Amino acid sequence: MPAPGERPPFCREEAEQLARSASPGTGKRYGMQRVCRIFGIARSTAYYLKAREAVPPEQRPVPHKRGPVGAGTGEELVGHIRRVLAESPFTGEGYRKVWARLRHQGIRTASERVRRLMREHRLQAPRRGGHPHGPKAHDGTITTEEPDSMWGTDMTTTVTTGEGLVHVFVAVDHCTCECVGLHVAERGERFEALEPLRQGVREHFGGFDRGIARGLAIRHDHGSAYMSDDFQRELTFLGMASSPSFVREPEGNGCAERFVRTLKEQLLRVRSFATVVELAEALGEFKRTYNERWVIRRHGHRTPSQVRRDLVGGVQAAA
Repeated sequence: MPAPGERPPFCREEAEQLARSASPGTGKRYGMQRVCRIFGIARSTAYYLKAREAVPPEQRPVPHKRGPVGAGTGEELVGHIRRVLAESPFTGEGYRKVWARLRHQGIRTASERVRRLMREHRLQAPRRGGHPHGPKAHDGTITTEEPDSMWGTDMTTTVTTGEGLVHVFVAVDHCTCECVGLHVAERGERFEALEPLRQGVREHFGGFDRGIARGLAIRHDHGSAYMSDDFQRELTFLGMASSPSFVREPEGNGCAERFVRTLKEQLLRVRSFATVVELAEALGEFKRTYNERWVIRRHGHRTPSQVRRDLVGGVQAAA
């Protein structure tokens, strides 16, 4: 017996029998509508159960998941995933970027389905374990909403087989994550550190003159090349504002740090180069490929070039 105030459990046979019975007071049948209201179910559910029980179990259709049909069978989708991974010029891309590239090609499916299939077929990107850090010096909200308002610059090293250790300098737009400059040199001095910024100024500001890049901030670390008088004087000449990041807080220039990691994983650690000239040619090609084909999750899996075109086009349309 149900507790007071609790609805009785539904039984189709009892419900139909009760619906056909008559009320002692009025002499009228209760009816299925009144009975279903008492049991707390819809009449369509009662009729569905009746029709379903009339079909033998072996003839009943196999229930399917509700919702739109996905992109073919699992085997077909795995084939698409393998093709996307093979066609991509980058390595180590995870399921989110694979899912985004499938959507760009018109193959729509759930990201968790892509994740499951990649896990089952050992196609997932390798992961590095994290480690605890100390207290942060900032809240991690260094964001820019327009291109060419802040660029991050940094330096890393690699080894050529013919000329030994060389230095690679980068410059990245904090808004679009676009690589605006890449430069390689044997010496890691202040004048070489300026070269990627000069490349970006010529490309995005249309020249090289006093005050031409006014309003642009340059985020850099406290390295001797970036804190030198020559480096700072050229920033002032171009109208740029120097914006040093926090000491021992690489997150303050996270866009440049993340680009350096991508550069290492996709080029510097997977290919070897004999000379600086050979590496410089590869860096130029990587810059073009990265800006046109690398997808950024925080920008809706758009490429850096797409983000710049969308933002610059929106500003021009508003003007």
